[in-house]
Amino acid sequence: MPAQFMTAKELAEHLNMSLVWVYRDAARSGLTPYKFGTGRNAKIHFMVSEVQTWIVQQKLPSAT
Repeated sequence: MPAQFMTAKELAEHLNMSLVWVYRDAARSGLTPYKFGTGRNAKIHFMVSEVQTWIVQQKLPSAT
């Protein structure tokens, strides 16, 4: 089964973050970008399964 990818815009909407955050900070936050194409036509995508794993890792410990 081929890997599923989402665009930078889709990721921004999914995480309720700005597109600027995705391009500037997503990789620093642990999300791996994949570049498809070269030069000005290059597009950045993110693997859906990796995004879901990253979201789970962001869970704060419960304060009991």
